[in-house]
Amino acid sequence: AREPALAAVLRWAPLIFQGFLFNLMISVLSMALGTLVGLGFGLGQLSQAAILRRSSWAATQFFRNAPWLVLLFYAMFLLPFEVRLGGITVAFPAWVKAIIGLALPVAANVSEIVRGGVRSIPLGQWESAESLAFTRRQTMWMIILPQAAKRMLPPWMNLYAILTMATTLISVVGIQDGLTVTRAALVAESRPELMLPMYLLLLLMFFAYCYPIARVTMALERRFHVEG
Repeated sequence: AREPALAAVLRWAPLIFQGFLFNLMISVLSMALGTLVGLGFGLGQLSQAAILRRSSWAATQFFRNAPWLVLLFYAMFLLPFEVRLGGITVAFPAWVKAIIGLALPVAANVSEIVRGGVRSIPLGQWESAESLAFTRRQTMWMIILPQAAKRMLPPWMNLYAILTMATTLISVVGIQDGLTVTRAALVAESRPELMLPMYLLLLLMFFAYCYPIARVTMALERRFHVEG
């Protein structure tokens, strides 16, 4: 007798969940890298040096308006498989390239979040700091950014949720993630009726992870809007 569909799905569930966890790892690392680079771009857009301001703006607009999948393909196929640093060879596995490829559009969006957050702080804060003999750098890091951080947090969390869902793009370039594992399970079973429940299982995993982030994001938006 053929195994019931639910039993087949549950049998594959642990393996699909492992693939899903790999998606989460990619999302966390891509977000971390993208946030660091995006912070630099965002502060660069606010720089008093024209060349730094314009170059940061150009990089932000380029990566922000480029398709994520295209950037991922460029990272996968243009970055070398390994890099020699002195006498040491550093490998560049596919998942590292994927992190870089996804971090590029994240960095551009974080750049806009930082720029918008800093610009939202009233000009009087800058003037007050200047009257206290703070340098521009001290004012930015000690006064402006701490106030802007709470305004940046909701859009940053929303961007992370979007990135998490976009990590399934890595399956297109041959990386074994949750979507790839689900496809492999369907091929192994050769049962068309399992397609909907298998993909539904993966969808529910992403929903269970991203929906709480969305709820917290909305709560923070309401809270900071009221406080503001």
